[in-house]
Amino acid sequence: MALAIEVPTRNFLAKQTVDEPEETPNDEASNVQFCKSLSCRLGHRHQSKQSGVKGMFGRLSFAVIVLVICTVSLWSTVKSTTRSISRSEIEVDALWDTAASGGWRPSSAPRSDWPPPPAETNGYLRVRCNGGLNQQRSAICNAVLAARIMNATLVLPELDANSFWHDDSGFHGVYDVEHFIKSLRYDVRIVESIPEVKKNGKTRKLKAFQIRPPRDASVSWYTTDALAKMKEHGAIYLTPFSHRLAEEIDNPEYQRLRCRVNYHALRFKPHIMELSNSTVNRLRAQGHFMAIHLRFEMDMLSFAGCFDIFTPEEQKVLKKYREENFAPKKLVYSERRAIGKCPLTPEEVGLILQSMGFDNSTRIFLAAGELFGGERFMKPFRSLFPRLENHISLDTSGELGKNSRGLVGSAVDYMICLLSDIFMPTYDGPSNFANNLLGHRLYYGFRTNIIPDRKALAPIFIEREKGHPADFEESVRRVQNTNFGGPHKRVQPESFYTNSWPECFCQMSAANPADKCPPDNVLDILDSQFAKGGNDDPESATSNSTSVVGK
Repeated sequence: MALAIEVPTRNFLAKQTVDEPEETPNDEASNVQFCKSLSCRLGHRHQSKQSGVKGMFGRLSFAVIVLVICTVSLWSTVKSTTRSISRSEIEVDALWDTAASGGWRPSSAPRSDWPPPPAETNGYLRVRCNGGLNQQRSAICNAVLAARIMNATLVLPELDANSFWHDDSGFHGVYDVEHFIKSLRYDVRIVESIPEVKKNGKTRKLKAFQIRPPRDASVSWYTTDALAKMKEHGAIYLTPFSHRLAEEIDNPEYQRLRCRVNYHALRFKPHIMELSNSTVNRLRAQGHFMAIHLRFEMDMLSFAGCFDIFTPEEQKVLKKYREENFAPKKLVYSERRAIGKCPLTPEEVGLILQSMGFDNSTRIFLAAGELFGGERFMKPFRSLFPRLENHISLDTSGELGKNSRGLVGSAVDYMICLLSDIFMPTYDGPSNFANNLLGHRLYYGFRTNIIPDRKALAPIFIEREKGHPADFEESVRRVQNTNFGGPHKRVQPESFYTNSWPECFCQMSAANPADKCPPDNVLDILDSQFAKGGNDDPESATSNSTSVVGK
């Protein structure tokens, strides 16, 4: 898939309707005029009766009285006006378009000296990427960057066939390997396996020295500890390799390399792309559609400790899963719920959308595994929004029905959510799927996202459940996040993979030279550097200009 370079610039503005006070069309202006008039009249009347010092004190006294009257009057007006601005309307029609770009566009091409990888490297780097598809995706980005940092040859990353996915597709089964290697030829050397070596007349495979990297390891750890072992053994094997390189690195070129991997080099295999595109086309045939990542699943509910809304039998299942997969911790449902730590129920998701102004004709794609609790939780959502689909209901080939929980099913969900007009994650905490998608949609032209503020919404839902539904929809709109996908500053705990602005974006007319877009001939420059470095000539250097560096 060729990623969009041109960024639409249509604006979205939240509109506020102000109910004017009934007394006058403009109370503030009337009060100001009243104060001016009163001051003049009182001052003039007093001046005719007094003179000299006595008159001066008298005028000051009257001025103080006028000031007090005006202050009280103006405060009352402001308070009344504030009360009248009580309803924030959201223009739903505008949300189907992309967010305002502010003149920015995606760009992960190098903007400073970026020499190609030398013919001779310090050794081979193997990694095993654990977790689900998107956790593995960020691990692959980190592996490429680690290889660049250490001047190492990267062995094609291994994807963990873990107990949750039961999927041993591997890198070859999910990603386009040839495209991956070719796209990163300016950055690192990549081989599919560690080569054999000759020693004492015998040929054997080079054995990699296994290391468990520290979590969020610094760049210096790779240039010291890891590099020393690589030079000693010729190859190292880092496992597990999830979150094993710090996200915040004070080197924009390193961060841009991560974006080149994530948004250009990691392309799903052709049959996955075809399946995704055909599914999106069927959805688009009937107009706009929204994709929702509904995280009301056993693993997330167990992680969050939100059990009380389930039957005793279901609670046993959740608690057992938690004991087997997460560290012991006392979790009180009411306390967790009150601070927004519980995943939104399907009904709550529907109520948020309804409050924002979406009607029951809205077409919704659900990206989710098996929803815990089944139909009794989905029924209220379906009654609000009956036009629900998932990748199995839309798959005419039948391929996804055979492996709906595997990496291929997750890859198709990922692509449909990426291409949807609106994306809504319902639990963006430790969800790598949602976090990575938010970053990809930002890079893919500032596509609209709706991110519920669970902490602010929790007391509103709790009050509704207590039988106090008054002003419910207005309260939901008031706390809804109004940043629907435009560029914004990255603030902890937001991940670089969720928001790569500004490192992986540029402006054609930038006030700051660091934000200026790279030259149009950036590929020619990289090709020239590549050739001077003694590397083999890349074939068809300009055929994948968008896929290679995203200039």
